[in-house]
Amino acid sequence: MSDSAPEPRPAASKGVPLGAGTRRWLFRPPRRHGEVDPGRSVSFLELFYDLVYVVLVGQAAHTLAEHLTWRGTATFAVVFGLIWIAWLNGTLFYQLHGREDGHTRSLIFVQMLLLSLMAVYVGHADGDDGRTLAVLYAVLLALLTYQWFTVYRLDPPELRRTPRRYLIVMLVGVVVMAASAPLSADARLVVWAVFVVAWCAVECVILISWRRTPSYDVVTDALVERFGLFIIIVLGEVVIGVVNGLTDTERGAIVTTTGLLGLAVGFGFWWNYADLVSRRLPRETGHSLATWIFAHMPLSMAVAAAGAGMVGLVEHATDDRTPVAMSWLMGGSVAVMLITTVVLLPTLADYDRHPPLYTSVQAALVTAAVAALALGWLRPAPWLLALSLLLLLFATWVFAFVRWLSAGSLINERPTG
Repeated sequence: MSDSAPEPRPAASKGVPLGAGTRRWLFRPPRRHGEVDPGRSVSFLELFYDLVYVVLVGQAAHTLAEHLTWRGTATFAVVFGLIWIAWLNGTLFYQLHGREDGHTRSLIFVQMLLLSLMAVYVGHADGDDGRTLAVLYAVLLALLTYQWFTVYRLDPPELRRTPRRYLIVMLVGVVVMAASAPLSADARLVVWAVFVVAWCAVECVILISWRRTPSYDVVTDALVERFGLFIIIVLGEVVIGVVNGLTDTERGAIVTTTGLLGLAVGFGFWWNYADLVSRRLPRETGHSLATWIFAHMPLSMAVAAAGAGMVGLVEHATDDRTPVAMSWLMGGSVAVMLITTVVLLPTLADYDRHPPLYTSVQAALVTAAVAALALGWLRPAPWLLALSLLLLLFATWVFAFVRWLSAGSLINERPTG
């Protein structure tokens, strides 16, 4: 028998009264500015939320594939801009202020309901369906504005300046989108285009001003992962475009080969973004964070547009030359993807650690982008266009890989320290 006294048993944790626990779970206020959780990971709720955008982007890309004209392309760009702005607002709010509770879940599910309804009208946004889409989008912006306001009223006075500006821009957006509903289709698209450009420009200025002297960090691994996941969403349109093209076309050796080459172009998109940009934190100060955020819009738009172009590329696989609009869409999409990557690289936190390495990679990307535009102008046969674009993407990755090896590391290694 031991003479030592027995260890005290741990006190049982006290239960929470049902009423108090329910109220806390349903009505707990959001996290205030500055209460960023740096160690959190992307939640199942965020992944579920992003799935709705798969449908929205898919509807817009499907319409572009069926109406591959200058007007169709412009409509796609404007509608995609609206979709991306909505996604950015929902993503940033959860990143900065969301919690794993009933209040946050309820608001996100309401957003998902509105987004699902919007998906019904996105495909014909340049027609009468645009009226309903404008109203639904205004309601969504109003809900997002309310969420940002719930944070604003909790913030200490010294942190309210930037949120106040953000709220003003959001309220203006609600009014503009609601006012666009009764306009003619052409006028409505013009208003939407101005809204997308103006919203991004103004918010970019606000963000740059806010991060000039940051009082706390806002970027976490989870936020970087969310942006990468959105790229995965739009890359799915490349796969869908190839499958739809092969499904609707009489399949033969040339058609199947063109489809597989088109799919490989999507692989090239992924490989360059995954190794050059993803999983790398941006700088928090100056214009770097704003550039990193807003450069992702044209990047993701270009990838989704390429996915829409895949349908026609496969359908015209046996043509001697690629149709004009399709050739420019494919070449332009690859060029935009490469140029936005050039813009993104200097925003990364580790850019200054290897400036000669990064600048040489940027030069290679610019050269490949010019070559992609030249291919769009030359209009080779669809299979040759897909093969040439694939080789350009492959060449840029190989060049970067060799340069990283010469620096004593691997291209896909996460920088440390």
